[in-house]
Amino acid sequence: MWHYACLLFCNMESAYVEVDLLSCSAAISACEKGRQWQLALVLFRAMPEKRVDQDATSYDAAISACEKSRQWQQALALFEEMPKVKISHDVISYNASMSALEKGGQWQQALAIVQSMPKAKIIPNVVSYSAIISACEKGDCWQSALNLFERMPQARVCPNIVSCSAVISSCVKACRWQQALSYLDGMPSARIHPDVISYSSVIFACEQGGQLQRALALLTSMALEQL
Repeated sequence: MWHYACLLFCNMESAYVEVDLLSCSAAISACEKGRQWQLALVLFRAMPEKRVDQDATSYDAAISACEKSRQWQQALALFEEMPKVKISHDVISYNASMSALEKGGQWQQALAIVQSMPKAKIIPNVVSYSAIISACEKGDCWQSALNLFERMPQARVCPNIVSCSAVISSCVKACRWQQALSYLDGMPSARIHPDVISYSSVIFACEQGGQLQRALALLTSMALEQL
């Protein structure tokens, strides 16, 4: 529980226990899990007062806390602050920032961040791709979502249920039922188990495309999958 972790942290000094980088990062991470972004930032900003230098791990925890609470402006500000204090970004700070922007509907900024990863010599992983594809899907930028998804095998990144669901939703919004169906059909070969959301999106796409027989067949398949 986040409040117990924070209580222990706050009592460390009175108990003559040294506050260090590990304990600070742990307390911020506890706030992240409890979706207490404001408290996480208070603890993060108090680190210099406790003579503890902030590092990439503490920044990652603070950005993630903002991301979990959908505070994309705060997450982005922390991300942009890191180079100014001579702390290098890592894949966690990139992913958390992109996820925050995705949740905030800021797909263009999320795309700009992922495009800056090669210059920083950070290799995007499945979380990176899932975040940016979801951001493009929410921004109705379906072509970018499809291009990014198709690029994953070349980058030797295996898709997951999040990236598959996002690219399928992009196809639905673009009224491209054939592609949506193709992505759904390709999920088992990628060892991804289609969920209700994936099936429902493709069923809707087929229905909108006048493919009622396909939609009914998919509905039957989905029902059998749930047995």
